[in-house]
Amino acid sequence: MKFINKKTILFAAASVVLSMVSSCDRDYLETGPTDSVSEQLASGSIENISTIINGMHRNMYLRQNSSQGQNGNTGIMIYMDVMGEDLIFPAAGPNWYVSTIRWLDNANANSGNLFYPYDFYYEQIRMANIVILKTPAVAGDQAVKDKLMGEAYAFRAFSYYMLSQIYANRYVAGGNNTQMGVPLRLDLEFEAIPRASLEEVYTSINNDLTSSFGLLSGKARTNKSHFNASVVKGLMARVALTQGKYSQAATYAKEARAGFALMTNADYKKGFNNYDNVEWLWGYKPLDTTSDYFGNFMGYMSRNYNSSQIRQAPKVVNNLLYAKFATTDVRTQVIDPTGAHTALNLPSTYLKVPYTSQKFLSTNSSGAIDNNTSLGDIPFMRAAEMYLIEAEALARDNKEAQSKIVFNEFEKNRNPSYAGATTTGQAYVDEILNSRRLELWGEGFRFLDLKRLNLPLDRTGTNQVSAVTNNLLTVPAGDKRWTWLIPQGEIDASKGLVKQNDL
Repeated sequence: MKFINKKTILFAAASVVLSMVSSCDRDYLETGPTDSVSEQLASGSIENISTIINGMHRNMYLRQNSSQGQNGNTGIMIYMDVMGEDLIFPAAGPNWYVSTIRWLDNANANSGNLFYPYDFYYEQIRMANIVILKTPAVAGDQAVKDKLMGEAYAFRAFSYYMLSQIYANRYVAGGNNTQMGVPLRLDLEFEAIPRASLEEVYTSINNDLTSSFGLLSGKARTNKSHFNASVVKGLMARVALTQGKYSQAATYAKEARAGFALMTNADYKKGFNNYDNVEWLWGYKPLDTTSDYFGNFMGYMSRNYNSSQIRQAPKVVNNLLYAKFATTDVRTQVIDPTGAHTALNLPSTYLKVPYTSQKFLSTNSSGAIDNNTSLGDIPFMRAAEMYLIEAEALARDNKEAQSKIVFNEFEKNRNPSYAGATTTGQAYVDEILNSRRLELWGEGFRFLDLKRLNLPLDRTGTNQVSAVTNNLLTVPAGDKRWTWLIPQGEIDASKGLVKQNDL
């Protein structure tokens, strides 16, 4: 397995590693992996183990593959949304993500965009395996060691969860799920291994989350860029929802959001760029010293950053989705049906398109809205998602009355004029799912939700632009293209032991 076993692992240079203090005392964003050192050196002290974890966190928003648009998990979040129907490019612009919008990358085993998530998550898994397997023998405070291992288990679980959703057929609730998952590497060996069953992979994911929660419970974190028990519960809720374990999903989501209030409507309109927001469970804060400028998340998703991508291809919301919500709903108030966004004073060089979103606004290092920088914190998990998971899971678990208590509380926050859910059955579930679509727009969920729910892609009748989509408007549920191909390089390196998905 070339990518997982022979991939160069990036850590700080030896002199940097040995001079660092524990990640419990210093923000990981101040330093990061800048050179390659051996596994033995990297795991030789608790400080070095901390550096590995810190580097993994920085990889989530900064680590670049072979293209500017491939920055850690943030680029994959964009992939997952542009393959749906709700995040629209009104023009091709500089062509970033256009081949992904057209569903070309997922069906091309030699595509660099197809390779990128596979490579990224397996590199994170390799790092996590080093921490999990080497930390017990390293001298140091046991509480610190537990925290580092807890974060490593969370990383490994998250990475396998993403790989399984992208490169394997969908998990079928109640089925035996013996279909091929992904290679399940839990050691530091180098020989090729075949793909495990999807059920085996999910068993490992859940075991890792259980281990992570046990190790992180009761432990504080320095900032929201690190895992804690609440974030792990949130990951448990996501996984349980995907597996159709609705009672568990509802419980985990409720526990995850405990202590995290919903934001005010005023805060909702501030640009989704500050992880100190009371609602955020997990997020990342790019700094000037670690910025990738045009490659940052805000360099693609903000409304205001002065780049060719933002000027030429602002991000537009599906007009049919927008029409489902009242103008008193704050989520519609960050979408301009005229596209002018007059309050932002955007120059005439910015393309103005109806239903453009200004949900995301880039800032400067002081946190002020600024067209000249692509900074801005990146949301990876919010209490809103947990409300919606809980509401959906309860409804699907035949607890509609309980679900409506949760859903109405959430909707009333977003729309003070909301009178309460009056629909029932599938119509009520659809109301929850539509709210989820609008709430989590741009945060990397839509493709995964469509696949999870075995729903078709349907862009017909929307404000999609045929020149951008190349007229790809529909993909039936269950179509083979919902499962990304395994990178051809991986199949070649494993000498065929790793099998390809159906072409």
